[in-house]
Amino acid sequence: MKIGRKGLLAVITCAGLLGYGIVWADLVPPDVSGREVRIIRDEWGSPHVFGKTDADAAFGLAYAVCEDDFATMEEAFWMMRARMAEQLGPKYAFIDLLTWMFRHREVVEEKYETDLSPEVRAVIEAYADGVNLYASEHPGKVQRPDLFPITPKDIVVGFVQKTPFFFLTDKHIRKLLREELFNRISITEIAAGQPDPAEVLTERLTRGAMLGSNAFAIGPRRSADGSTFLAINSHQPWEGQVAWYEAHTASEEGLNLMGGTFPGAPIVLHGFTPDHGWAHTVNLPDQIDIYRLEINPENPNQYRFDGAWRDFETGQAEIPVRVGPFKLMWRPSLCWSVHGPVLRLPGGVFALRYGGHGNIRAVEQWYRMGKAHDLDSFIEAMQICGMPSFNCVYADKAGNVAYFYNALLPTRAAGYDWAWIVPGDTSATLWTDFWAWDRLPKAINPSAGFVVSCNHTPFRCTTSDDRPKLEDYADLDYVGIETDMTNRGLRALELYGGDNSITEEEFYAYKMDRKYSEQSEVRGLIRQLLALKLPQDDPAVAEAMEILKKWKPDAEADNPGTALVVKTLEPYIRARYMLEKQPPLDQLLVESARYLKAHWGKVAVPWSDVCRLRRGSLDLPLWGGPDALRAIQGQWDDTGHYIAHHGDCHILMVTWPRDGAVRAKGIHQYGAAATVPNSPHYADQAPLFAKGEYRDALLDEAALKARPHREYRPGQQSATR
Repeated sequence: MKIGRKGLLAVITCAGLLGYGIVWADLVPPDVSGREVRIIRDEWGSPHVFGKTDADAAFGLAYAVCEDDFATMEEAFWMMRARMAEQLGPKYAFIDLLTWMFRHREVVEEKYETDLSPEVRAVIEAYADGVNLYASEHPGKVQRPDLFPITPKDIVVGFVQKTPFFFLTDKHIRKLLREELFNRISITEIAAGQPDPAEVLTERLTRGAMLGSNAFAIGPRRSADGSTFLAINSHQPWEGQVAWYEAHTASEEGLNLMGGTFPGAPIVLHGFTPDHGWAHTVNLPDQIDIYRLEINPENPNQYRFDGAWRDFETGQAEIPVRVGPFKLMWRPSLCWSVHGPVLRLPGGVFALRYGGHGNIRAVEQWYRMGKAHDLDSFIEAMQICGMPSFNCVYADKAGNVAYFYNALLPTRAAGYDWAWIVPGDTSATLWTDFWAWDRLPKAINPSAGFVVSCNHTPFRCTTSDDRPKLEDYADLDYVGIETDMTNRGLRALELYGGDNSITEEEFYAYKMDRKYSEQSEVRGLIRQLLALKLPQDDPAVAEAMEILKKWKPDAEADNPGTALVVKTLEPYIRARYMLEKQPPLDQLLVESARYLKAHWGKVAVPWSDVCRLRRGSLDLPLWGGPDALRAIQGQWDDTGHYIAHHGDCHILMVTWPRDGAVRAKGIHQYGAAATVPNSPHYADQAPLFAKGEYRDALLDEAALKARPHREYRPGQQSATR
């Protein structure tokens, strides 16, 4: 595929111009006469779905999600169908293009019947029925009726599309575009208002957030009373396709799982059952490689490979694009090398390849993890290797705790710099195999009695010597596993590793820790800032330096220096995460001091005055901050406030007592009705969340019915909002 100045900046080249209008397809309801499912909405509006079969539960889950967040559900299917630009405009055409480039739909079409079990296909098909039923009953909410009916294969495409975004695939493509395209294009062209596909890659899904998460499992040998604890504390954007939705699904086939899922996913993706539970955190294995291709000077449709010229495989995409009242059809040419899809940029021709491409079994693995009943069956599910990444922290009622570094890591040849672009003219760099599951880092019942995962290196997942170690991989020329530490990882090890008798109260308290470790990146950067020689003739800068000298390293509500620290350091740390050049620290400090002075009349402002949770009419003070265990990330507005939009969100705190049934508490940053502003549940959990408090999370149907609730069947009664 050739992408140059005009092609990529303009994003669309028109092969046809059509009047833009909605095709009002008939929304025919599916036949759901055989479905046996009930939905119980608890006092917080959270859905508890009880089906006769697992498939029935998936059908009810789909219906419940549509009731609460149909707008996001429909958007997820625009992306699955490569029709984002048709609905949202030309800047999203590059996202649709990636679906064509990586042949996501072709892969699913080829492998759906062979790579997914009949049980999982039944679950997926039932979920599609639930979405289609809701759409047929509520045509006024449907923006693109011609999108329906949703198909089971659409749902699997969604898994194939989204999972690579969690291990920096989008960041590497973004970096490639910036270095090999935009630094060769004049600033006047960029400033002309053309879409920047490098920016769009992260804007719609992750909302520009730095993906994180915490997970902690404490076994009986570490707890005060022999209980087992599990903290499920993922950090996701608070809105959009990858914002957590809480649900509980149960069936007569043994399913009884509460946790978080995304619109378009037919199963709970992490959570707990009466017997076990697990939590995910984002890990960053190096699973993507970019190859520089040598093009035949006499034939641009050939590239050199192992000493001979090879023809590119070619094709053509068809991407509808909405431009005002019109629909344009963009038909870009596509090409592939043996490595994968190809981009022709001003700086060269490049091919892309990532671990897990062509694997559609993520949904199979997640389903089996939820159906596991003990550690052995959970490990069996993990060995499916369908999920291309994610750390996994596990705990169960038997007292087992475990950490798994999950990744489809390529087996790479020695002698190459795999950290960035590698030569694509030799089969020596064309990997086809992956590390065996047994070789990946893991810690199962370590002698320390606990495991933690906070987006830091797996080699410090616990404190005992039986943890995985980097030296275990000394035979490899290139490992591709991260070795850095987050503040959250440091604090988790200091807290959980420093307490040999953890009570349930302490377990909850440690989760909400707001301190920055002496060893953290933040503390190191503060030392660098204090060493700077800045002009003292600017009152705001002089005040800022005094604040930094006295700053107490935490994100407590009343801390007067945290706003300055966050405003200064977050862009610096974010640039590294986004694989971009970091701005000068002195410049960031000066700009931050002047910003706070301009908006507040001073630089020292209590943190909770600045940091806010806003939802509907609510405007609540928050505490916690970036990379604290009480993780809050946000965006600065034009009034001097830091508006939270990422970090701690859906949390579940689970306890398996030594003797007795599982108990849990949970919270959601907003509430059950994600996009229904007139719902009583649109923001009913926000006040609790802002104070760091929880409400009960119940699995037992009798316990649910002992409290205020509402029960109905999909298709018979719409949920009252």
